[in-house]
Order: sequence, then structure tokens, then C-alpha cells
Amino acid sequence: MASRRSRGDGGLFWEESRQRWRAEATVGYRPDGTRIVRKARGKTKTEAKDKLREMLREIEEGTPAEARNFTVADAVTDWLAYGLPRRSTSTVEKLTILATKHVIGKLGARKLRELSADDVDRWLAERSQVLSTRTLREVRSILLRAISRAQAREKVKRNVVLLCEVPEGRPGRPSKSLTFEQAEAVLAAAERTQLRAYIVLSLLTGARTEELRALTWENVDLIGRPSDVPPIPPHVRVWRSVRDNGDTKTRKSRRSLALPARCREALRVQQVKQDFARRVAGDRWTESGLVFASDVGTELDAANVRRAFRKVVAKAGLHAVDWTPRELRHSFASLLSDSGVRIEDISRLMGHDGTAVTELVYRHQLRPVIEEGTTAMDKLFGTPDDDRAA
Repeated sequence: MASRRSRGDGGLFWEESRQRWRAEATVGYRPDGTRIVRKARGKTKTEAKDKLREMLREIEEGTPAEARNFTVADAVTDWLAYGLPRRSTSTVEKLTILATKHVIGKLGARKLRELSADDVDRWLAERSQVLSTRTLREVRSILLRAISRAQAREKVKRNVVLLCEVPEGRPGRPSKSLTFEQAEAVLAAAERTQLRAYIVLSLLTGARTEELRALTWENVDLIGRPSDVPPIPPHVRVWRSVRDNGDTKTRKSRRSLALPARCREALRVQQVKQDFARRVAGDRWTESGLVFASDVGTELDAANVRRAFRKVVAKAGLHAVDWTPRELRHSFASLLSDSGVRIEDISRLMGHDGTAVTELVYRHQLRPVIEEGTTAMDKLFGTPDDDRAA
């Protein structure tokens, strides 16, 4: 007669109703003292015994019972729900789209404990055919962080993503800038459009599109304080953005920028246009104090700005789909560099990290107003007649 299994070795039973061998193992106890039993079945006794041996190994390693069927989709969904504290809504939306399409859509059904480095290598290789290298790094990072979270909660014993390198993906969309001739064409095409002041300010000051959409009239000074020592020229205070917390991209991005003559003229016209829109809207107008607002005073949507900008670009004779508003900022840097402005000054104007001195000055850059950009842009694009008269 076969010997009885020792306590904790599990058991094998024949189920007549299912015509299967059943393996059972106790994996723990509930608060009321009843056993938690894991079961597995096989057509043969050998198959059931192998499954029992696997269950006992997992119990010995401390793998929780609920982790057995925990999938990649479960891990990624859990990370999206609880692993992104204090992230902006737009960041969460972007990561959710990438995770859903490229991670869950391709690996989601795989049980996490069965995911191998070969699986991840094949996935990355396949995704490299459709994604840029930068996006490929992002989706790998999503999987890596999701598994790290699952690992910390003992859903899996190791993170196989750490064993896999990112292959070279498709070339990404290259950053580009307008030439001087193209910039002049865009400025001319923007005349008498709703986006005219927005384009002029973005191109001639280098402000980020998210900073301009949050710019308020209280942060615009079209007169300056010429009697101060040193004198303060007309300027804008780039102190806010449309990010969730309302702050600029980084602390170093908070800056005050002197206004080139074209910007001053465009903002005066913008004031007149907005006063007219306010009268037309009447009770429908929402007073937000924004410089660039919709026909009823509300904040501009990024997609609407992009569409309006591409209409201007097309009118200027350029291929509209190749350009986005953020490339006005790239053009600002390129035009200043071509004009001989030092890279340190460009870095300060754009709110970028740079040299140690730039970082030290820029961290607390509220005054003095940075004027190098104004001088160069006035030289490039000239001064309107009404501004010379003033």
C-alpha cells in the first residue's frame, strides 16, 4: 500500500465526476481558521503530480495564491490606478494611452509569473517597427514600473524587464525651426487672424505654448517703468502655465521677458479685439483675465490652438501638418543663435537649464527683465510705425 503523504505535502485524488486527477495543497488559513486550499487538475496522475509539485514550490517560495493568475494587464492597470500620484492629468492620459495600446494590447493576457525575458525582447522588437526610440523607452518604462510595483507586493519574484535592452526604433519626428524668411511669412499670414498676437509673442519671446495659454493681463506690462534705476522696459511675467498646479514647467522657467516692439503692438491690438469680443458675448462672457481666450473668455484648448496655427502656416505656404505651435519656440532659439546671441542668454530667455551661473540667476529670475531677446528681435523684424511714434 502506498504510504500516506506527510502533513503539508498536499494530496492527490481521483474525481470520478470529472474523470480527472485533482491535486490539492493548503496555502494558508483565513482569519476564522479555515484552510485556504489551492486546486489543480490533470488528465493523468503524473500531470496532476507535476502541478502539485509546482504549487508546493510556490508555497515554499512564499508566492501568494492570488498571484497565480495575476496577468500583465492586472499589473499595468494597478500601476495606472495607484502608481502615479501627483502626476498631471495630461501625463496620466498619455501614459494610459501608451499602456493600453502597446503594453496591455500586446502582453496583457500573459500571466505575470510566466512572463520571460524572451517575451519582452520579442515584444520590444515588434514595437520597434512602429514606435520611435523615445516612445519605445516610454512603453518599456511603463512595463518596468508596473512589474516593480507587482514585485513589491509579492505578485512576482523577479522583474524580467531589467534583463532587456531597448532596440532602435523608428526615427522620431525631428524638431525643426523656421528660417527667417519662413518666420516673416508666418507673421504676415497671421495678420488679421485670431491667433496673430499668440504667434507673434511665441515667436519673438520664446514662451512655451502652455505658458501663453495661461498668460493673464495682470502679468503684461506694456508701459514699463523707465524712471526706475535701472529702467524696467515693457515686459511679460511668465509665471504661470496651464499645468495642473498652475506653475511653470520647472521653477527655473519662471521669468520676466522684455517685449519686442512687434509684441507690444500685437498685444495692444489684442486688447481691442478682446474688448469687442466681450461686448459681443455679453452675458455669455466669462471673465478669466486671460490674454488669449475664446470668444466667450474661456481658456483656449491646445487642439484648437494647433488647428488655428496650422491654418496660418498653410496660408504662409508651408506644409501645415509638419508644424506645431511649439516649433515657434524652437524658431526663436534658432533665430537668436543665428543673430549671434550667446547660448547662455538664450538659455535664460527660454527658461532652460544651462551653466551654473544661468541656473543660479534663473532660479530667482523675477527682476531684472531679460532684454537680450528684445534687442535681437527688433533688429530682425523692425519696429511698427505707431511704436516709433510713441
